Amino acid sequence: MTASLPPFPKSQEPSGEPVLLELGPAAEEPCLRADAARNRARLLEAATRLIEEHGVAGVTMEAVAVAASVGKGTVFRRFGDRTGLLTALLDHSAKQLQAAFLSGPPPLGPGAPPADRLRAFGQAVLRQATDHLELQLAAQPEAARRYSIPPTRFLSGHVTLLLRQAVPDADCALLAQALMGYLDPALIHHLTKECGMPMERLEAGWIDLVARVTRTELPQ
Repeated sequence: MTASLPPFPKSQEPSGEPVLLELGPAAEEPCLRADAARNRARLLEAATRLIEEHGVAGVTMEAVAVAASVGKGTVFRRFGDRTGLLTALLDHSAKQLQAAFLSGPPPLGPGAPPADRLRAFGQAVLRQATDHLELQLAAQPEAARRYSIPPTRFLSGHVTLLLRQAVPDADCALLAQALMGYLDPALIHHLTKECGMPMERLEAGWIDLVARVTRTELPQ
């Protein structure tokens, strides 16, 4: 008879609900002078116009500077680099998602069973990707940093917390990474744009995956 597997080691990660995370340079906003805040808003408005007119590829630090009628150095000082600028553009929708799963109504927010919250979380992330997929792809950091940046760690931590509630006997930290892989923008782009899968199929696949992982019944 095959020996039973040893129990999973207890996680050393914090188990509490994560606090609302500031993703980009907007975290500094309360400390900005009024003129600096207006300058930042003007740069983001210029970047948004460039995306509408030319797509994400048209958003360079120099192009944003020209569109906002400021020096290129101003854009670098405000956002650091192009990834920082693109992250700032994603910041608003990301904060809305965070607020929804931290304090919004169930099933995405508190008050629903953990498996239901996981299902709602994945659907919300997939829908957000539909609206901002090109921008999300462009804002992804290099591979070595992709899993360590605060936004990714924050979302993984939320999934880990829900898994601990749903399947406490599992290695939830590793399982959360597997689930987050399903929601990776590059994979979503490949499946929807290159393979032609409708988003409805991805959402149905997520619901099925959560049911299998959490050992719960598919919602009727």
